[in-house]
Amino acid sequence: MLGLLLVPSFASAADSLPAAVQRRVEDALLKPLVAKEKERSRFSRARLPPRERRVRVTQTTTTRDASDREYVAFAVDVRFGDQWEDNDIVGCAYPQTGALFVKLGDEYRPADVLLGKSGDPAPGVCAPAKPRS
Repeated sequence: MLGLLLVPSFASAADSLPAAVQRRVEDALLKPLVAKEKERSRFSRARLPPRERRVRVTQTTTTRDASDREYVAFAVDVRFGDQWEDNDIVGCAYPQTGALFVKLGDEYRPADVLLGKSGDPAPGVCAPAKPRS
């Protein structure tokens, strides 16, 4: 996860937030995932990798979590044949730190778990703050 946290901010003045998030997900998650899939044995029983992936940023503005940090939600769609399957990977990106998290089951974990690294659940990330009463 350290590699995903070392980017201070991935939105430059010239980029729109969705474009910056999309590029961050592609560079930090999808490219390493494709490289990892190329290393797998052809005799593996794991699911075959998709022919293509695309990133969709599902928010145009940031949302604040319970820790008052801003995040943006994203989804990765996959294509195995002719049909696209939506939301194969769902997660969020924190623009200030560059951190990426993905949803596994009901919990969000650092995106590195998809690359074979260990990562404990990260409570409170990718969840909007509850309104104060």
